[in-house]
Amino acid sequence: MKFLRNQLDSVKHNFEKGGKWEKYFFAYEAFETFLFSPNTTTDAKGAQIRDAIDLKRLMMTVIIAMIPCLIFGMWNVGYQHFLATGQSGSFMDAFLIGLTKTVPIIIVSYGVGLGIEFVFATIRRHPVNEGFLVTGMLIPLVMPPDIPLWQVAVATAFAVVIGKEAFGGTGMNVVNIALTARAFLYFAYPSQISGEVWTLLGDGVKPVAGYSGATPLAVAAASTGNVVNDFGAFGSGWADGIYSLKSMFLGTIPGCIGETSTLMCLIGAFILIFTGVGSWKIIVSVFAGAWGMGLFMNAVGSTPFTQLPAHYHLVMGGLAFGAVFMATDPVTAAQTETGKWIYGLLVGVFTVLIRVFNPAYPEGIMLAILLMNVFAPLIDYFVVSANKNRRLQRATV
Repeated sequence: MKFLRNQLDSVKHNFEKGGKWEKYFFAYEAFETFLFSPNTTTDAKGAQIRDAIDLKRLMMTVIIAMIPCLIFGMWNVGYQHFLATGQSGSFMDAFLIGLTKTVPIIIVSYGVGLGIEFVFATIRRHPVNEGFLVTGMLIPLVMPPDIPLWQVAVATAFAVVIGKEAFGGTGMNVVNIALTARAFLYFAYPSQISGEVWTLLGDGVKPVAGYSGATPLAVAAASTGNVVNDFGAFGSGWADGIYSLKSMFLGTIPGCIGETSTLMCLIGAFILIFTGVGSWKIIVSVFAGAWGMGLFMNAVGSTPFTQLPAHYHLVMGGLAFGAVFMATDPVTAAQTETGKWIYGLLVGVFTVLIRVFNPAYPEGIMLAILLMNVFAPLIDYFVVSANKNRRLQRATV
């Protein structure tokens, strides 16, 4: 590390004021502060508060919380490949298959996203923020394993430019950037983000009889009979046990790379809550809203999907991943404590509503979060206004 430090110091004068590469100073600074802690201090005058946390450490904590989902997702990509093709392999065999498919997606996501960040930082002459450290990992985790890399690049560019930089950069975006990328792909290239693209098969390889690459939500949406039998398995004619409640909780099902396992998401939630980075109120309220709406659908609905047991909604699709890593985004979520409860509950409620009443798009967590991102400031406005009115009433008594 000392060698790297010396190399950075040897060229730093070229990027400082008066240097031949002065206009690229903030790009240099981004590399320097990513590798090493800044040696700058605040003004010595006035009261100062020392805190061990900064934006970079905050983002790294979220990335650490996503590692269980990433590792499990890599293994599941290979596991589903073996299951679909009727082959067998060890844990490491499955993991290596997933690794070879996931790492290129991560590289493209970070490469395109950070490249655009550096360009905008150079043009606007402001420091590169660390916000994309998390977004660059979220984008691959919400993609199917067979997604073309060029589509990942286009979606990432669209999300960063239109969803973030157009609003002023990190901390100014209205909607979640990773979900913006996924929404762009869904509406621009639906054939690569829907249907049965969730299982890695390989060119010309056909799945074995009895295996379906459809997600549990797609199976439930297409069901015309009892969605869940007495053993907790979906329909009939599918691979034995693949859509059981246990399988969906553990995540051994087709789906996006990082969002199939509710268990891994809960481990990430524990890390975020324990470190104080994620809001437990939002996480709990998203699950509560989805479960409550699921119970309501059971009571008033008559279609197979509405009769799906409410607790199944909590382990299907990307609800757990969205609740833990997307809905808790501190920039786009509600900021007031009461607003967090309302925001999370509505995310859960709209997720189930979209799933049940939109068969063409059974997964609703993405659209639900994006919708509530837009309304989060309004929720906070009414919460603050209500607090002001209560205080004024007490003052006049």
